[in-house]
Amino acid sequence: MATRRTTSNKRERERSKQAKAAAKRERRLDKSPDEETDAIAAFDTAELVVREYLKAEVKKADSIVVFVRRTEAIAEARLKESARLYEAK
Repeated sequence: MATRRTTSNKRERERSKQAKAAAKRERRLDKSPDEETDAIAAFDTAELVVREYLKAEVKKADSIVVFVRRTEAIAEARLKESARLYEAK
């Protein structure tokens, strides 16, 4: 009879361990979608930040291009004016 009790207790402990492991697994699986959703949300936020940054950089680049073109136009006009004045002498 002692053997049966030991075997019975052993089986009970084993079932208890399996139940705990199953509960842990279930909790882990329940957390995963939230963590995955959080990771996706963080990625989306980062993507938006990068897009906004790139838009700002493109605006800056466009402003620089406009500035350079205006500066070139002014320099060209001054050069023409200098050449005209030189020829007039």
